Amino acid sequence: MAIVETVAEGGDPHSGASGEVTARPDGRGADGFVHLQVSGVSLVLDCRGPRLPRVLHWGRPLPHASDADLSALALASLPAVVPNSLDTPASVAVVPEPATGWFGLPGVLGHRDGRHWSPLFETEHVGIHHRGADEGGEVAVLASDAGCGLSLELRLDLTAGGVLRMRAVLRNTGLGWYTLDGLVMALPVPSEATELLDFTGRWSRERDPQRRAFSAGAHVRDGRRGRTGSDASFILVAGERGFGFRSGQVWGVHVGWSGNHRTYAERLPTGDAVVGGGELLQSGEVRLAPGKSYETPWVYAAHGDGLDEMAARFHRLVRSGRGGRRPVIANTWEAVYFDHDLGRLTALVDAAAEVGAERFVLDDGWFRGRRDDRAGLGDWFVDETRWPEGLHPLVERVRARGMDFGLWVEPEMVNPDSDLARAHPDWIMATECRQPPPVRHQQVLDLRRQEAYEYILGRLDTLVSEYRIAFLKWDHNRDLIDAGVHEQTRAVYRLMDELRARHPGLEIESCSSGGARVDLGILERTDRVWASDCIDGIERQAIQRWTALLLPPELIGSHVGSARAHTTGRTQSLALRAGTALFGHFGIEWDLTAASGEERAELRQWVQLYKRMRGWLHRGLVVRADHPDPALWLHGIVSADRDQALFSVVAMATGARTQPGRVRIPGLDPRQRYRVRPLAPGDSPGTTAVTPNPWLAEGVVVTGEMLAEVGLSAPPLHPEQLLLLHITKA
Repeated sequence: MAIVETVAEGGDPHSGASGEVTARPDGRGADGFVHLQVSGVSLVLDCRGPRLPRVLHWGRPLPHASDADLSALALASLPAVVPNSLDTPASVAVVPEPATGWFGLPGVLGHRDGRHWSPLFETEHVGIHHRGADEGGEVAVLASDAGCGLSLELRLDLTAGGVLRMRAVLRNTGLGWYTLDGLVMALPVPSEATELLDFTGRWSRERDPQRRAFSAGAHVRDGRRGRTGSDASFILVAGERGFGFRSGQVWGVHVGWSGNHRTYAERLPTGDAVVGGGELLQSGEVRLAPGKSYETPWVYAAHGDGLDEMAARFHRLVRSGRGGRRPVIANTWEAVYFDHDLGRLTALVDAAAEVGAERFVLDDGWFRGRRDDRAGLGDWFVDETRWPEGLHPLVERVRARGMDFGLWVEPEMVNPDSDLARAHPDWIMATECRQPPPVRHQQVLDLRRQEAYEYILGRLDTLVSEYRIAFLKWDHNRDLIDAGVHEQTRAVYRLMDELRARHPGLEIESCSSGGARVDLGILERTDRVWASDCIDGIERQAIQRWTALLLPPELIGSHVGSARAHTTGRTQSLALRAGTALFGHFGIEWDLTAASGEERAELRQWVQLYKRMRGWLHRGLVVRADHPDPALWLHGIVSADRDQALFSVVAMATGARTQPGRVRIPGLDPRQRYRVRPLAPGDSPGTTAVTPNPWLAEGVVVTGEMLAEVGLSAPPLHPEQLLLLHITKA
């Protein structure tokens, strides 16, 4: 029998105590069971006996479950014994163990000189920390295998919003070194989960969805790029057949780690199915001396009735502890690229201020020797030939126009053509006696080396102090090839953490060839992500749609570019470009000195709209509708008190029919009456209609129930058009 400590609110579940497990439905007692329940989610653990706890239920709440019900659930979960199988059927633990008869992916992969490769842990202690009725709870498990010389600490934390996050610590308690090749955690999903959704992608097309049947076998997504990657699985979702944004149960997992990682879903011929993940270790990357330990990154899991509910749980978690307004950013990249000239940039500062920008970010090209992407990385000194007085004249102009100042950096990289590389070639990350192939004319700076780490920290600290920098656009423009990823990732985390500790008000954006480092590990120390280098309105609609499964809109940088998109060559209306950016952290990446007066006047209206609404938009509930025509997308944000909402109707392509039919608008109070009307400046999209839909002229007043269940007749939009709808209490 496992030993438990039921910890009072605010206590420490790791402190240790004696007594039998007595988990009640509130998390504090029931003959070997633990039941945590919060925010519409239940987690039931079976902690009876010596084996690691197993998950009996993770999903919809069980508010009326009694002690007897939990015992019955455990009994009802046991399968029959069938011919040629284990006398006692295997049950998968949070860290799956082959020694129990589990034939899927092992939770622990490792050995001690060819021995101790199959541990069987015995639970010694279970600590339960119940934080309160609306705050979730935490379970801490201590287990060991004396024969293998290993101990295992598990932490399962059901957060206030209903996200389950898991972490494990493996310690070498034996003699001699232990080589750890992998440690993953997994959660069971029910037989109703018959479909999988995950993501792939490439530069400028990140988070491209792919769906398939959840059939027998393993669907394994390994990220080996040394960063999260444009092709990362991002979130792996198992769900009921045909699940969508508003329908069907889903169970999703995300690995919060910015290095190599594994996410997987596996179904055995027995019918058992799991989803899980963890860090992907390279052979020999982690070797534990006696007494040493390895800690996994957090693995996050969320259940929902539809993808929107799952996403809302992640949003609540990510928003926790974050606050403050999201200023309108003007970034120089697509305006001037590497062509840094004080006169041109000063004119751009003035134009940005006139349309309402609040933060001016100087992008790549400001430092010593930087005229293109072939030289200068690592030499983090202001280029004296371009900036004889440093950046001070530009920064002073930025502040005089009422904006704060931000700067682009790429601290983890080095060009071979740089003073730093010539002075310290040994600081370039290399395997054995060779360097990996260059990418974008650059190599990786080995931050595992203390002297390289201290140099970069010192240069960043000096720049932030000298120019009172409010914001760093922190880029990372190549994969790590032939690299020691585990320690490099930890060093990057330490670097960001230390810089933030020295400059508490500093904000950092995670940019990585666009959106190649989007994960909850990097977001523990950054303030937003750059979702993609592509700001084409149509491409960004898709990228932001799927990025928002994990992140709330205000953490997704989204900028308005010029009419002709840099990455696709398409020409699009300002309403589409700005209406797309409105549902993110709004910014501008456009040479406004070349824009017409009419364009700047309209852009000013969009900026004013963003400022007027960001207070509630950035606390609201993201809502998407499942429309039968894939060419027509509807999404929006409903305020926290459901007194207003902002939605956009977007024609992604030509529709299948002459009339698109009704669009349902979910998420509002069904009993409340609302007025729905187009909102300027997104109220005049191009349309094929001879006369518009009658309700568009003056708006219409209907109940939230009517909007969700019946909907409104949508206008027949031309492709690549956006209509903005404001919904307010009538």
